[in-house]
Amino acid sequence: MKFDELGLSQDLLKAVKRSGFEEATPIQAATIPLVLEGKDVIGQAQTGTGKTAAFGLPILEHVDPKEHAIQAIIISPTRELAIQTQEELYRLGKDKRAKVQVVYGGADIRRQIKLLKNPPQILVGTPGRLLDHINRKTVDLSHVKMLVLDEADEMLDMGFLDDIEKIISEVPKERQTLLFSATMPKEILRIGEKFMTEPEVVKIKAKELTTDLVDQYFVKARDYEKFDIMTRILDVQAPELTIVFGRTKRRVDELSKGLEARGYNAAGIHGDLSQQRRMSILKRFKEGKLDILVATDVAARGLDISGVTHVYNYDIPQDPESYVHRIGRTGRAGRHGVSVTFVTPNEMDYLRVIERLTKKRMDPLRPPTAQEAFVGQVSSALDDIKELVAKTDTDKYEEQAKELLEQYDQVDLVAALLNNMTKDDASSVPVKITPERPLPRRKNRNNNNGKYKRYNGRRNNKFNSREHNKKNQRDNGKRKRRFETNERPQKKTGERSFTIRTKA
Repeated sequence: MKFDELGLSQDLLKAVKRSGFEEATPIQAATIPLVLEGKDVIGQAQTGTGKTAAFGLPILEHVDPKEHAIQAIIISPTRELAIQTQEELYRLGKDKRAKVQVVYGGADIRRQIKLLKNPPQILVGTPGRLLDHINRKTVDLSHVKMLVLDEADEMLDMGFLDDIEKIISEVPKERQTLLFSATMPKEILRIGEKFMTEPEVVKIKAKELTTDLVDQYFVKARDYEKFDIMTRILDVQAPELTIVFGRTKRRVDELSKGLEARGYNAAGIHGDLSQQRRMSILKRFKEGKLDILVATDVAARGLDISGVTHVYNYDIPQDPESYVHRIGRTGRAGRHGVSVTFVTPNEMDYLRVIERLTKKRMDPLRPPTAQEAFVGQVSSALDDIKELVAKTDTDKYEEQAKELLEQYDQVDLVAALLNNMTKDDASSVPVKITPERPLPRRKNRNNNNGKYKRYNGRRNNKFNSREHNKKNQRDNGKRKRRFETNERPQKKTGERSFTIRTKA
């Protein structure tokens, strides 16, 4: 279904088009009309299915930018999701001039209080920090008309139920309530019964991954090793059309610039780019004029590009569903695809959860040597030279060619051409990639739903105890010392070696 069939205003349709979206996802197509009608909605859908726009567009449609009061509140389980939601709503609401603000723990509350003195129309926040502002009376929720509980099951697992109920008690009873959750345990349904009025239930079946056409590999490496390893894999595998996924905007910028510095035809897209720049990069990629597209999950949402042969997960996604969406970009229309995921030693638990979700084990891939990368580069250069010779009018240059052959040995001439058409070894062009904060260690391993859980129970449980934190510090110190050595890991049994592939 097209967005212009959903009853949205021209301002919002313009923003949707600017974001590069044409067709609504199933959750958006099912939810937006119901919310525009003013109905309460319980939506069951996985992360990465477009839930933010599903509730964000109707909220932006209903808020009055001239009224300086909080008219909609969105509760998110984590600050990462809260920030992501605020950024997407800001982009979609730009033409309507709606003010969106985010509040979350770990940030300077005084600065948040100062910004809240000029109230936004839409407030996004984590439960703990929202409750802090309510207790300090720095937010006025008496004008709220719409309330959204995003990733409700995640908030339940994190022990936020009491906080959520306290926040809801501060919001007017005459309001519209929307609840989104990947799963529907009894506790979530009880929240719906207690705080919602005759809610419409929308269930979107989780996207299943067809793995038959996608070869899935993982490379175990420390964060600072990943870039050199990835460029060597690119040289060996010689992908035709590639997407590299990074976790953050900074990561995307650094990866795309680093790849360009090493001679790869690459460019990055993320939410901070202008629409003109973003569309220009995507057009080049679709036309095959760009070999490598580096992107965040948000920027890659809604992309439908055929012909992608390889997907590289430079950062393993925190949500296993995001992995499904990422590698689903390749292996389409009966064509074969390859995915390679880089995983640090302390992220192996996340890899295992992904394997349970996809019901397929990834094969370990041994990092290629410099010699293997060189052989791959030369093989690719030979293919390019064959194509060059085939499309060149050689008769036109026959006289100059004979002169060169009189001056130079023919082997030296060909070697110089090959040298010019191959890149330097990875280590010869230094590239610095800023380390990202590692994913949190998984605390609850007894879970088969493909969901990552930080911990089960109240926030003041044993995982936040002083003794536990001290133990983590000691363990982290040991790990840091162990992984800072420069010893090359031994080859493990079962790791895949590289085969140089040439074009047919």
